[in-house]
Amino acid sequence: MAAITFELIHKDAATGARAGILTTPHGKFLTPLFMPVGTQATVKTLSPHEVQNLGAGVILANTYHLFLRPGAELIKKAGGLHRFMNWTRGILTDSGGFQVFSLGDLRTITEDGVTFRSHIDGSEKFLSPEISIATQAALGSDIAMAFDECIPYPAEYDYAKSSTARTHRWAERSLNAASNPKQGIFGIVQGGMYEDLREESSKVIGAMDFAGCAIGGLSVGEPRELMYKMLEVSTRHLPEDKARYLMGVGTPDHLIEGVLRGVDMFDCVFPTRVARNGMAMVSPQTSARGRLVMKNAEFTEDFAPLEPHCDCYTCRNRFSRAYIRHLIRTDEIFGLRLLALHNLRYLQRFMSKMREAILSDRFAEFRESFFTAYEGGKFLDGE
Repeated sequence: MAAITFELIHKDAATGARAGILTTPHGKFLTPLFMPVGTQATVKTLSPHEVQNLGAGVILANTYHLFLRPGAELIKKAGGLHRFMNWTRGILTDSGGFQVFSLGDLRTITEDGVTFRSHIDGSEKFLSPEISIATQAALGSDIAMAFDECIPYPAEYDYAKSSTARTHRWAERSLNAASNPKQGIFGIVQGGMYEDLREESSKVIGAMDFAGCAIGGLSVGEPRELMYKMLEVSTRHLPEDKARYLMGVGTPDHLIEGVLRGVDMFDCVFPTRVARNGMAMVSPQTSARGRLVMKNAEFTEDFAPLEPHCDCYTCRNRFSRAYIRHLIRTDEIFGLRLLALHNLRYLQRFMSKMREAILSDRFAEFRESFFTAYEGGKFLDGE
């Protein structure tokens, strides 16, 4: 049996949105699903037990950061990433490519791979498809990502074309480098913001023997309508029987639009990052802007919970807005934890509601209701 399988359970009759089951060596998980990000083998401020209680089935860890420290070999000696961080459910590791290519002038790309300087100490490092896959094999994640180049926005057509072709060659090398039979590898569709390149990439990656297919290079600064258009093209030729993963997307409006276009899996630092900035993600019944900025003076004497009907630890135990505001303003870590717990639980419930809507062929109605409720027709993510 393959290490990673995906079973498509139902497609919404009107929209084609998908509900399925992702099977990994560490459990079966219902899709669509959202993966909290644990960059350094931890979801910031939270324990593995807390993240599991939020309903998360798969989390994401960062190959680039773990490659630099503490190093994949140390984690392998500890028994792999699951044992190292005491997480019993699924783990997806990214390839390290996005972080490397974000270094700009600190890296040099060749056909062999990428030479870069560590952001920690400036030492020279090298990543290639073979090294990335070997690193992820040593980490022991359930899902490893092929090494690719994340094309910046904007990018000239010729650059995007040559980069996408190299990503395809690196995808082949990533597959050939596979050494961990308990790990599935996902290929990544690229193509920049060019429809023909996206379509070609979806055909090429979709035809390869990957366990699943990811869509990369989106939500990198482009207008949202362009992102949605490129997403539609990117999923057009992907196989129905493999999981589809949209990388780095996590606001509710983007999650809905991703599911609408056939995506099964998502990850993003958004819910924990905005928690550290003092923001709570809430329903339109609580705020038409989809957020509460807890530093605001309006919450000084507000003794209500963040959301009255939320079942997260923070709201269930009625930690008040006034108390959370006090913690945030005094830089107390407990305040960040309370908001992170709330925001991640908010998204897990949101994904469950989307799945229920798909299974009952109500996804179009669910989407319309969402965009009607939120001010401006979208979840305002700090714009």
